[in-house]
Amino acid sequence: MGVDDSKQIILQVGSTLKRLRKEKQLSLEELSELTGVSKLTLGNIERGETNPTLGMLWKISKGISLPIMTLFASENNVKLYKAGKGLRIVSDNKNWTVEPIFQNASNDIEMYRAYLKPNSSYHPEMHHNNTTEIATVMSGSITMNVNKESYILDLYDSISFRADGIHSYVNNTNEEIVLHITLKYGV
Repeated sequence: MGVDDSKQIILQVGSTLKRLRKEKQLSLEELSELTGVSKLTLGNIERGETNPTLGMLWKISKGISLPIMTLFASENNVKLYKAGKGLRIVSDNKNWTVEPIFQNASNDIEMYRAYLKPNSSYHPEMHHNNTTEIATVMSGSITMNVNKESYILDLYDSISFRADGIHSYVNNTNEEIVLHITLKYGV
């Protein structure tokens, strides 16, 4: 993805956030209170002046009670997402990267490709209430910690769990791990 494509996506996220905020009749200050993201940062995101981190996007989506991919919505009916070529959102510690893939029309299912760097871990924000997460290992082996239990997943193994609790991904190998993640938002 080129610099122009990246900037275009940042602008799209900003304009979508601004539209959603106005639809919900929220000021920047009210949105800040709901999300825990500063008013200044939210304004910068809306104007396309900053590239928000994954943590910020989770806080925003939870605060406005909408799936995270709603912020990336586009009007095109055919979408093609090539691995490593589209939008990549990086965690605050730079160990975890996700590529949004798809969101269904009713906004209750999202799919991602996720990458976890060697010898690192990722501890995501707790997701929306009643959210189910399904993770499938596409390369390597990973340890999943879900509600104080550990599970080892090898190539093509999958795990399903409530994602509104504490969970983490741990890569104890010297290889980057690739996962396919599906989020199913509850009602």
